[in-house]
Amino acid sequence: MERPELGYLLNRLLRVAIAREEPILERAGLRMWDYAVLSALTENDAPTQAQLAADAGRDKTRLIGNLDRLEELGLVSRVPDPADRRNRVVSLTGEGRRVLKRCKAEIREMERDLLHGIPAGDRAAFERSLTALVESLDDVSDH
Repeated sequence: MERPELGYLLNRLLRVAIAREEPILERAGLRMWDYAVLSALTENDAPTQAQLAADAGRDKTRLIGNLDRLEELGLVSRVPDPADRRNRVVSLTGEGRRVLKRCKAEIREMERDLLHGIPAGDRAAFERSLTALVESLDDVSDH
């Protein structure tokens, strides 16, 4: 029997993963895009909101609503850039880091449960392969 196409397989997996992530995020008062924005700020502050939109994969016109919500929740701060007062630098707050860390831990646990039927070695290979594939796509889009 021929295997289904990757799009079909990934779509099914994505729908299940999102359905299982949403309650985790809801308990934290977040929506999926809020989580994407917080995750994009994990390593560094965003020097511009346009850069943050690109890093999060969010349309910049829709990002403002997420930032307003996250700022209202005390999870991010937006401060004027000393080098260009027209620009706002977006940063995670301490509470934002705590909420993000808690969500990530719960999501990792959910992922372990989701993938429990796959032998550990195969699961690790799947995760490495999926990560490498996404990184290679990022490399292609950078050129």
